[in-house]
Amino acid sequence: MTDTNTEAIEYLHKKSRQQNWGARRATKDKKYKVSSTTVQDYIVLDFETTGLRAGADRIIQIGAVKYVKHEMTDILNTLINPQRQIPIEITRLTGISSDVVESAPTIEQTIGQLIDFIGDLPIIAHNASFDMGFLYAIESSIDIKIPEYVVIDTVKLARKVIVETPNHKLTTLTKFLQLEHDAHDALGDCFATAAIYQYCIKRRN
Repeated sequence: MTDTNTEAIEYLHKKSRQQNWGARRATKDKKYKVSSTTVQDYIVLDFETTGLRAGADRIIQIGAVKYVKHEMTDILNTLINPQRQIPIEITRLTGISSDVVESAPTIEQTIGQLIDFIGDLPIIAHNASFDMGFLYAIESSIDIKIPEYVVIDTVKLARKVIVETPNHKLTTLTKFLQLEHDAHDALGDCFATAAIYQYCIKRRN
């Protein structure tokens, strides 16, 4: 096993532990409404970030896909300049380096576009507390109010519906469903999350 692979695996284990902590914290102070209601129109959202701590770390890629009656109708996909150095382990995981985002817009320049893109639709995300944590942390860095979104977490949904897998990580579920998956790319994770959501609601019904 190469050093690069070892570092990536160690980072993913750390990410899993911190996301679990983030989920517990989010239960206490989240600013969004969790839902398990089946919807046909929605936004699938995913962020790539400089690290795991919402508020301390920064977003480096936004992926958002709009679905109407479960059909993709629009895409928002952009790199974000975090205005800080991107750690090497993040670059190895995502392929996004500081050089790549040098001319990209900042989150301050992009958040309005994302809010407009989401509109009043519910958000679907995999391990939603992670992405929502980063989304609402933007409020503390710039003078903007993030709407109180309705959010459906495909991790929670998959735990109830898909009992055949050893865990419910995105990569585990995509392998189980035999999906093509560009992992650790925000847009690729959005497509995978949408497929998991659609599979789960069909199977649940």
